[in-house]
Amino acid sequence: MTDVFLCAHRRTPIGRHGGAMAMVRPDDMAAHVIDGLLDLHPGLTVDEVILGCANQAGEDNRNVARMAVLLSRLPDSVPGLTVNRLCASGLDAVIAGGVESMTRAPFVLAKAETAFSRQAEIHDTTIGWRFVNDRIARAYGTDSMPETAENVAAEHAISRADQDAFALRSQSRYSADWHACDLLPVTITGRKGDTVVAQDEHPRATTLEKLAALPTPFRPGGTITAGNAAGINDGAAALILASAAGVKRHGLTPLARIGAAASAGVAPRVMGVGPVAAVERLTARTGRAAADFDVIEINEAFAAQVLACLRAWGIADDDPRVNAFGGGISMGHPLGMSGARIAGTAARRLAEGGGKSALVTLCVGVGQGVALELLAI
Repeated sequence: MTDVFLCAHRRTPIGRHGGAMAMVRPDDMAAHVIDGLLDLHPGLTVDEVILGCANQAGEDNRNVARMAVLLSRLPDSVPGLTVNRLCASGLDAVIAGGVESMTRAPFVLAKAETAFSRQAEIHDTTIGWRFVNDRIARAYGTDSMPETAENVAAEHAISRADQDAFALRSQSRYSADWHACDLLPVTITGRKGDTVVAQDEHPRATTLEKLAALPTPFRPGGTITAGNAAGINDGAAALILASAAGVKRHGLTPLARIGAAASAGVAPRVMGVGPVAAVERLTARTGRAAADFDVIEINEAFAAQVLACLRAWGIADDDPRVNAFGGGISMGHPLGMSGARIAGTAARRLAEGGGKSALVTLCVGVGQGVALELLAI
């Protein structure tokens, strides 16, 4: 099997919903991070661009990876492939990544099922279920993402206090200085001139007292709040993946080697424990349990689901290996972007002496999990 190396990572700042990145189209964001990688390696010959995107119902329609190629400095001979695993998403050199503008996600309207109908079914595509098959609804329910986190918290006896403590750690571990070298500033031209977005917008100062005061709107007596959940955000990230021959040909410096990968399904109502099932399959392939990794990057969709996974793996809630420089709660979670973002973060942590191996894992809407092994060079 050909070895594949993760050689570079660039991303936009992550904007809040309706915030600094709201006026940037997702295809433009994706092209921007592609061009950022080309700036690092001007002579890079790219075989293909593969991007993840969860929505694909608006400006990210009709294969946003191909649109990003056409908007970037890549030649139009480079093909593009868009993949969708919702919030998770023989080579010389490939650019891989993901993009999501949750702010710009459109409303969608179904066609009428009868002539002259006066009823219209309209959905906000920002996140969650739409146009649900009745058979799926009867068999699995249609719990919203926060409701799935409430289910996980209840079934795994994860207290509100523990969730808020984890959320505070995510905020306190976030380091703007550490993340700065991965960021590509975005210039937004408006009527009053240019605005340059150069920093992540979502991190915020908070305290346990402030977190404890937030309401739990998703379930009476629940534990999930806006403070212990990821945000709704906008952003793009891209990586250079290359074979050993591609590394040599283009003069690349690998950050990490791609190891094994696994995906798995779980019940949609507890989608947050998807990483447990995925890592179980990864362990069967590698012999390495979650607790054996030196670096762990797990997407923070909700504090409840991260804590459920960590406890299933016998890892302490505050283990310093986990999301050492912040995660989805502090940084935000643009769905299609997050997998590439945390893979790039994990690879850089390894390259900076973080150990011999890294685990990258995410829960995925509709009941899935993905897990990736990265190995130090």
